[in-house]
Formats: sequence, C-alpha cells, structure tokens
Amino acid sequence: MLIFSSPLFIFFAGLFGLIIGSFLNVVIARVPIMMERRWRQECLATFPDADIDAPDAQRFDLCFPASHCPTCQQPIAWYDNIPLLSWLMLKGRCRQCGTAISPRYPLVEVTSAIVCVLPAWLISSPAWAIAVMAASLTLLALTLIDWETLLLPDQLTLPLMWAGIGLALSGISPITLSESVIGAMVGYLSLWSLFWAFKLTTGKEGMGYGDFKLFAALGAWVGWQALPLLILFASLSGAIVGGLLLRQQQKSLQYAFAFGPFIAVAGWLSLLWGDSLLHWYLSHILGVR
Repeated sequence: MLIFSSPLFIFFAGLFGLIIGSFLNVVIARVPIMMERRWRQECLATFPDADIDAPDAQRFDLCFPASHCPTCQQPIAWYDNIPLLSWLMLKGRCRQCGTAISPRYPLVEVTSAIVCVLPAWLISSPAWAIAVMAASLTLLALTLIDWETLLLPDQLTLPLMWAGIGLALSGISPITLSESVIGAMVGYLSLWSLFWAFKLTTGKEGMGYGDFKLFAALGAWVGWQALPLLILFASLSGAIVGGLLLRQQQKSLQYAFAFGPFIAVAGWLSLLWGDSLLHWYLSHILGVR
C-alpha cells in the first residue's frame, strides 16, 4: 500500500507521535492522581473510620476536566493545544495569565514523535512497526510516571504484556507464542525471585511489584532469550545514573529511585536493535564468534 511506502509512512508516524504525545502528557499527569483517588475510595470503603481524607467527589479522569492552565484555571482553546506549535507560538507561556508552561510538554511530544519515527524507519513489517510504535509510547508514559512518582500502573503494564502475547499468537510478532509466554513468565519470576532473595537477606525491599510486571511485559514482546542482556543493561545504567543522582543530591544508599525507566529504555532498545545488540555483546564482550 502507498501509505506504507517508507518516506510517507515515516512522515505519518512522526505526525502521529506528535499528536499522541499531547495525550501522553495528560496520561502522565493524571493517571497517578486517578490511582491515588481510587486507593482512597477503596480504603475508606473497607475502613470507614480510617484517618484518610476522602477524595474529591468531582469527576476526574483522562477526559474530564478539560485541559486548563493550572495557575489561572482557564480552559485551553484548541488552537493553543496544537502539539509543539502552540507552545512555540505562545513562547512557552499561558495566553491568559502569562505563566510559564513547562518545557516538559513539548519535550514529551517531540520524544513521542521520535519513538514513532524510528520503528517506521527501521522495521520492514508495517504491522510490527505499528505495534512497536504503540509499545514505545506506552514505555515512554511508564518511564515518566515511574520517574516522577515511583509508580508503574497496572493499567499500562498488564495490557502491554497481553498485547505482546497476542501479537505473537497472531503471527505479527517476530517471536513465537511459546517464546513470548515463556518470556513473560521468566521476566516476572526472575525479578520476583531477586526481590525475595534481597528482602530475606536484608529485610528491605529492593524494587516494586510494578517492575516485575514491566519486565514480564517486555519478555512477552522480545522473548525470554533477550531478557538476560536486557536486565544487564538496565542494571548497569540504573547503577550509574542512580549513583550520580545520589552523589549530586547527597543522598544515602537508602534513598529510593525508580528502576522502571531503565527497564523500559532497555526494552525499547531491544525492540529496535535486539539482534544487533545481542550480536555485539556476544562478539565484543564475551568473545563468541
């Protein structure tokens, strides 16, 4: 089909990424708040006398309330909500009150475009390229949510896992169904085992259950064979970045920081360059020819 010819496909992939990036900003900002509100409701329903503030009764989800300036509360008009262009035209400030708009919004939109363009460019199968775009956008949202809140929502990790298995079942994924299912199982159980080994040894929790689910989801997409290299990359990059952050902020080793972003980035790299990375690791690091 004409739309899947390389230049046109790449162009529409980038445009799609920009548009979805605007929605991802909403997901990243609101999903943690929605989770907290639901936890409060469930806790009060189970323990009515608990000393917990009841959540606001006003509806709050991904669609309501409409996008608005957090300072002046004015709704954002459609022409001020065009991905990237509106932020540039407004010079990064609210039209109504002049408050600075965080550059995170256009950065997320541009990053969304990039993570959509690369699969369209690198992957020859259009169906698999589109699937990897969707996975890339989900991983981007999970990365930023976890980095800011230390949460990895089940609403994103579990559908990601089942999508990977479904794509293997339908033959769209380059891995077999058995590789996908085993990848999900090994992904979850490997980090679950490390978690309990660390907890039984030290009495402390080294990671969260969301990390298990994210690793299981990636196992369903890349197969069990890719998981050792994936966790190696995630662990090394996490240790380096975490050490730098602890040193910069003068925090102790007890300070918690998100591990999910490193798993997500490693998984994304594996989706795009998994075979090349594995070949490089075996030949240059392990010396296997």
